[in-house]
Amino acid sequence: MFSKPNKPANTSSRPEPADAARKPIAMSLIAENVSVDGDIASDGDIQLDGAVHGDLKVAHLSIGETGQVEGAITADAVEIRGRVAGAISARTVRLFATARVDGDITHSQLSIDAGAHFAGRSARLGEPQQEQLSLSMAAE
Repeated sequence: MFSKPNKPANTSSRPEPADAARKPIAMSLIAENVSVDGDIASDGDIQLDGAVHGDLKVAHLSIGETGQVEGAITADAVEIRGRVAGAISARTVRLFATARVDGDITHSQLSIDAGAHFAGRSARLGEPQQEQLSLSMAAE
């Protein structure tokens, strides 16, 4: 009659998996005096002021004026103020005036500020490549 109701078996204070998925991920910083040789992958954001010799696969990448990448970049969004030598594939790409990019950019949105250097090809995500178009035209 006056007994306590049964509690669920899981009484720990650990968050449920759904709660863990909503937990924000802190931005990672690769400082100006840091050089990384190898690939980097992260579900979070990275501020790169140092140098990376390898491929990056991240959610959001911000490359500072002293930042350098030699390798491919795959991200949801990329902001570049430094140097990149390699292909970039991202939904949104912004090259600031101090940016220097030598490589192809595949994007949904591309913004290039006056003064930025870009040597490569620009292609929208999901569009067929030029070579594929020329082959289909030759077949007709």
